[in-house]
Amino acid sequence: MSKYIVFISFLFFSLNTFAQQDSIVRDSIYAIKLKPKGVISYSGLPSTPKKIWKKHPKKTFWKKLNRIGLDLSEVAFVNWNAGGSNSISGLMNVEIKRIYERGNLRWNNELLGRYGINKQKEQIVQKTDDNLEINSTIGYRKDTISNWFYSAKLNFQTQFSNGYNYPDVSNKISTLMSPAYFLLGIGSEYGANLESLNIYASPLTVKSTIVTDQDLANSGAFGVTPAVLDEEGNVIKEGEHTRTEVGILLTNEYHTKLFENIGFTNKLTLYTDYLNHFGNIDVNWELNFNFKVNNYVLAKIGSHLKYDDDIKVQEENVDGELVDVGPRIQWKQQLGIGVIVEL
Repeated sequence: MSKYIVFISFLFFSLNTFAQQDSIVRDSIYAIKLKPKGVISYSGLPSTPKKIWKKHPKKTFWKKLNRIGLDLSEVAFVNWNAGGSNSISGLMNVEIKRIYERGNLRWNNELLGRYGINKQKEQIVQKTDDNLEINSTIGYRKDTISNWFYSAKLNFQTQFSNGYNYPDVSNKISTLMSPAYFLLGIGSEYGANLESLNIYASPLTVKSTIVTDQDLANSGAFGVTPAVLDEEGNVIKEGEHTRTEVGILLTNEYHTKLFENIGFTNKLTLYTDYLNHFGNIDVNWELNFNFKVNNYVLAKIGSHLKYDDDIKVQEENVDGELVDVGPRIQWKQQLGIGVIVEL
């Protein structure tokens, strides 16, 4: 009987020792799997080894672009028999983008800024370009195969400084927040690759024209209701600062590479109001050809055409007075070469 007791005790002790050793081996293998190249330290023989954590970079769903460009041009003459005027001009461009993409959700944000000046001999510095624009579009699609997004779009535009009909700088014709344009709407957005092709259509977009400068508001600039004057020209009621419309918005943006170092960009915006002269379309159309010399030098030819039925052009009559002659097509052409840097 005692032999059996000794044998059972020995068997139990052996199994217990084997179980402990097996637990240590399994824990060691588990630790090695957690950290293949790490070093595992023990204090004695613990049943659970210490875990060594490895830091991994966090996955981000944001894409970003920071681009700054500067175009410069200069002309100087010394004893030039054909004549000419010394001049220097510069144009600064800023483009900042932040794009969030996760699953079926896409949120595109961009800040655009342009400012240009020109100085000619014996003339004051004149502004050649001025634009501040903020765009934000959020869209959701039903699956990752579809190229259609249910979208909401916000657009805000204004300028940095006063605008004049040069050489007359005594009366400004525009300034910061006069005008400012604010558009907010819902619709649908299409793009097989939204970074190169984007088409947006909104059947319901609110457009607000803002004129904060009271003198410009009193004159009825940019389509706001002008001030009410008495027979002597005194203001009875100040002009309104805002004008609100509800209408249809269509936008298109297309980027492509025509040749190895030649890029093409087309931006088109069309808007018409439901209630006020439906069918009169506001047009904002930009065409740009970019000629890439290297990673830092870029030449550009650009065209910008605008038409707004609410913006009236003023001209002098025979008496020298400025009078409204109605809306006109606005057009600007640019040609320059400069430096571009991405941060």
